[in-house]
Amino acid sequence: MSRTVHTPAGDARITWHAAAAARVVLALGHGAGGGVEAPDLRALATTLPARGITVALVEQPWRVAGKRLAPAPRTLDAAWTALWPELEKAGLPVVAGGRSAGARVACRTARETGARAVLALSFPLHPPGKPERSRAEELLGAGVPVLVVQGGRDPFGRPGEFPSGTELVEVPDGDHGFAVPKSAAVTREEALAAVVGPVGDWLLRHGPA
Repeated sequence: MSRTVHTPAGDARITWHAAAAARVVLALGHGAGGGVEAPDLRALATTLPARGITVALVEQPWRVAGKRLAPAPRTLDAAWTALWPELEKAGLPVVAGGRSAGARVACRTARETGARAVLALSFPLHPPGKPERSRAEELLGAGVPVLVVQGGRDPFGRPGEFPSGTELVEVPDGDHGFAVPKSAAVTREEALAAVVGPVGDWLLRHGPA
């Protein structure tokens, strides 16, 4: 079920994947280079409802409008916070999440929205090849429990580059989109399937009241 939500940045869209006996809502935003059709977002949306986790895939207004370039971070944050009340209508705790730029939005707005926790998929810790331009402060400043799911060869930040104490699940051999080389021991689908279980466990520990 999809629903259009008006925000100061334009119309956003939420597509619901409801759990029969939901205990928590996981809201997932997309990155700057793609939409909610990303394989990891789809894997979570199709698998987690069976565990009592409703997944809401959130499309930012720029994407709904068919634009190719994402707006400034403040515009992304404003749209996300404006649509948050729609995510709370089920009366359940809401965990904020997203991939890449969407993970940054979730971290930056977690305090303001009252998110129970943050799931950060492929968090872009720094631009490729520029570790000195770290975005660790966004991650550390979320103010709620954060789980990072990161590819082992992500050029935006490999697992070993994250601050000490970061709770992290690694996708072995995965790149920024969790694609794996043909020489890898598992396919992308198998790698994602192995990640969904630990993510679901973490959500059920930190999400429900």
